[in-house]
Amino acid sequence: MARPMTAQDRSRTVRIVLNHSRPLDLSPPLGDNRSMLITDSAELAAYCKELESARYVAVDTEFMRERTYRAELCLIQLAAPGLEAVAVDPLARGMDLSPLFAVMSNPAIVKVFHAARQDLEIFYELMGQVPAPLFDTQVAAMVCGFGEQVGFATLAATIARVSVDKSSQYSDWSLRPLSDQQLQYALDDVIHLCTIFEALEEKLSENERILWLAEEMETLASPSTYVTEPMDAWRRVKHRRAKPRALAVLQELAAWREVKADKTNVPRGRIIRDEPLVEIASAAPSTKDQLSRIRGLGSNAVNGSMGSEILAAVKRGLAIPKDDWPRLTPRPELPGGARELVALLQALLKLRCEEQDVAPKMVATRDDLEQLLIDKNADIKFLTGWRRELFGEDALALMEGKIALTGAADGLQVLRTDGAEA
Repeated sequence: MARPMTAQDRSRTVRIVLNHSRPLDLSPPLGDNRSMLITDSAELAAYCKELESARYVAVDTEFMRERTYRAELCLIQLAAPGLEAVAVDPLARGMDLSPLFAVMSNPAIVKVFHAARQDLEIFYELMGQVPAPLFDTQVAAMVCGFGEQVGFATLAATIARVSVDKSSQYSDWSLRPLSDQQLQYALDDVIHLCTIFEALEEKLSENERILWLAEEMETLASPSTYVTEPMDAWRRVKHRRAKPRALAVLQELAAWREVKADKTNVPRGRIIRDEPLVEIASAAPSTKDQLSRIRGLGSNAVNGSMGSEILAAVKRGLAIPKDDWPRLTPRPELPGGARELVALLQALLKLRCEEQDVAPKMVATRDDLEQLLIDKNADIKFLTGWRRELFGEDALALMEGKIALTGAADGLQVLRTDGAEA
């Protein structure tokens, strides 16, 4: 289990991120992109040696996942102040990425990503640890009022004032040689990412919101975010609230599929799709003849070794004692008038977030608001930290009738009903 981020950790992260010790001075792209493609371990080691003095490094990856269970890393792009942006070819013969892994784990260098989840999963798979400290520009943009899950192209246009060419986005990055167009596309991403990072960093400093970001980075930095335990894989399978016994069988079937997909490095859906998996769990066949009646399974799958493995997983699921059956968390019953109360809370949330220029999703979800209606003492994220100050206190006051929402010429307005100042 990952160690929780302490206040001291957050303080260290803040000092690193806000230390404007070096100016942004990225070298412009060269005419020949080949000179910026690293295909040799010694070249990578030399570049990483230069990165040791950088306060941050912008990182992006290109990978393929359509044909495999694990992402196939095809290219790593790096940029830092005062250094030329480079692309590293991890598929080059004999390429040793260990110098880069040392940079990724260096606590003095902030690793800057955009929408980092998949990139970090790849590095965690390769390194055995999550790069840290982290700065995700998509999350930072939400804190700075750019909207929910804002795309890189939008930030590049808004902050860096450039139009990102996405024509190479869906090219096959595993094929060699890479074209100049592919390399320019890949390098542009980290070059613009540096500009975006510095602008967001400055805004976070001005707004004194760097600790808001640190809370979100704590989740990204946790190894548990990137680990799927086979016996928990059933939770990711789409189903219509299957019965408990069927869930027990589904748990075993999903665990079998997860292990097989991992072992053979084949996408889960190539082993068996969710729909027939759920149908098998519900029907609980005990013979190959019964199994053959499930739609979505070919005769080779039924009559071959996979059919035997599926039936064995069904048998294991049926053997699970009733007390150990997995159960879905029942959807709580909401009090009368809940829809109207949730609508009021959503209006209040939108109002406060617009005032503070932060994306509402960063503060609370509809599920969070419904949980407040059920239990005001529940562990809800907007009742702690900066979210409580921004919205939580007002949400509780609205529930207690201490404030009200009313229309005004410029939109909604909050009124106190207890005589206090709004």
